[in-house]
Amino acid sequence: MWKLKVSQGDDEHGLKSFNHHIGRQYWEFDPNLGTPQDRARVELARNHFTSNRFRAKQSSDLLMRFQFARENSSIGYETKVPLAKVNNSSGTEETVKMALRRALGFYSTVQSHDGFWPADYGGPLFLLPGLVIGLFVTGALDIILPSQHRQEIRRYLYNHQNEDGGWGIHIEGDSTMFGTALSYVTLRLLGETKDGGNGAIENARNWILNHGGLTFIPSWGKMWLSVLGIYEWSGNNPFLPELWLLPYRLNPIHPGRMWCHSRMVYLPMSYLYATKFVGPITSLILSLRRELYPLPYHLVDWDCARYLCAKEDLYYPHPIIQDVLWECLEKVVEPALKKWPLSKLRKKALHTVMQHIHYEDESTNYICIGPVSKMLNMVCCWVEDPKSEAFKCHLSRIKDYLWVAEDGMKMQGYNGSQLWDVAFSVQAIMATNLVDEYGSMLKKAHSFIKNTQVKENSGNGLNLWYRHISKGGWPFSTPDNGWIVSDCTAEGLKAALLLSTMPSYIVGEEVITPDRLYEAVNVILSLQNNSGGFASYELTRSYAWLEILNPAELFGDIIIDYQYDPKICLLFPSFHLAYNIYRCGSKYSKLI
Repeated sequence: MWKLKVSQGDDEHGLKSFNHHIGRQYWEFDPNLGTPQDRARVELARNHFTSNRFRAKQSSDLLMRFQFARENSSIGYETKVPLAKVNNSSGTEETVKMALRRALGFYSTVQSHDGFWPADYGGPLFLLPGLVIGLFVTGALDIILPSQHRQEIRRYLYNHQNEDGGWGIHIEGDSTMFGTALSYVTLRLLGETKDGGNGAIENARNWILNHGGLTFIPSWGKMWLSVLGIYEWSGNNPFLPELWLLPYRLNPIHPGRMWCHSRMVYLPMSYLYATKFVGPITSLILSLRRELYPLPYHLVDWDCARYLCAKEDLYYPHPIIQDVLWECLEKVVEPALKKWPLSKLRKKALHTVMQHIHYEDESTNYICIGPVSKMLNMVCCWVEDPKSEAFKCHLSRIKDYLWVAEDGMKMQGYNGSQLWDVAFSVQAIMATNLVDEYGSMLKKAHSFIKNTQVKENSGNGLNLWYRHISKGGWPFSTPDNGWIVSDCTAEGLKAALLLSTMPSYIVGEEVITPDRLYEAVNVILSLQNNSGGFASYELTRSYAWLEILNPAELFGDIIIDYQYDPKICLLFPSFHLAYNIYRCGSKYSKLI
């Protein structure tokens, strides 16, 4: 059986942590775990999900609930509070309290011992393929994903295959070439035959061929399939690492001005493009070349394929000016950079890119800002040195992104949503006016919030790495991720401030000191743009017109860190509460 483990990792190779792994969540398989009744219950949950997969796409985290029910059986919340029954007439105050008590009682059983609520943060279907391809080309697939892992990943992909044979970009989405091609390839790399899955593989292959074949996959897919060896690098538009050598000052197109999620993806992409790295060409790779194109592989027009994209994937069509730019880069700039003396410039650019990759890896304890960039960074580290410590550290952190539920094993969009969930949970619990009865939850949550605040900036020379200050902020997940977010910091601050008004017998003796609360206010203020608005991770560093250079057909508004009005609505209550409790000073009161 599978077992969820939390806040562990000190004994694993190369793992470091800013807070002793508090908040870490990952699954391990134990063949000796559980009774026959436990295993039968899990199997029943799996079968029920599969039978209803087209009606309910999201799992209910039943494996985690079963485990916590066993571990927290002494709480027995369902027997302590009677069921609240509401007739046609409006419920009484006592009825509401009974319902709240049952809800809080249940919620207490799924809280971890270190104060957060473990949960699934899955949904996107394009994350697992990057994991499997990255492990395949580096020779680590069988090491990191043994048979039980592969079985659960196959279960997940089959459970979320659409009725037309394809897969979407996420579990609720209509079929796309991006989702279908990558999921098909993933299943084949995990051992499925081209006729396997009770016809599911054949249905997926027919969907791909009926929509033009692999040449119609969008650019992110072209890149991954080029790394794998079933698509040619000449069918990609250039990702030039030399852009990182351009001056930052007065340069609106410098990569350092991009939204952090985008620049952290295109950073390793540029390294892989420039090195033209391709994994081992095995019999399976040759078979995939035959399976997924409507014509022989050697007859594909790769230059034409650079501009192809299935209509199902075309969320953001390229403007003409971008196509002109790609043509110039492909036909003039890229050939010149391969020849002396400009080849020296490429060598320098690759060195610079790897420096940025190593900085991101080390400052996030090899978790990285997200799963896409993590797997790309891992492959880059292997290309640089297959025996490197960096590559080994990447392998140790893969489990942080994997989650198991009754629908199978998925890769999450982050290493969890720990702080985000705790901050809102604290506010909800305190709003019930039942804190005296459920103070133990608040005490553990308070400890988690305190231990999750980022204590220091991410290393020295922040400007060199195009990073914003982070000291005093809160991340979306854990401090080991390293990236603070404006609204996560605001909600973390609000929860901490609310808890500071509670007596110590409820929230504990070790409170978050005023100095650390001031640091949170300071970092939020540092994220305010000149316009008064707030973006997500950093200041907005360039202009919206830069979106004309967005190379991703699948996504829009990803080039800069845009400002959002709802963030102001989230931030204002935190400032107001801080001012009322601590009278923070003139510059804060002026903002209020």
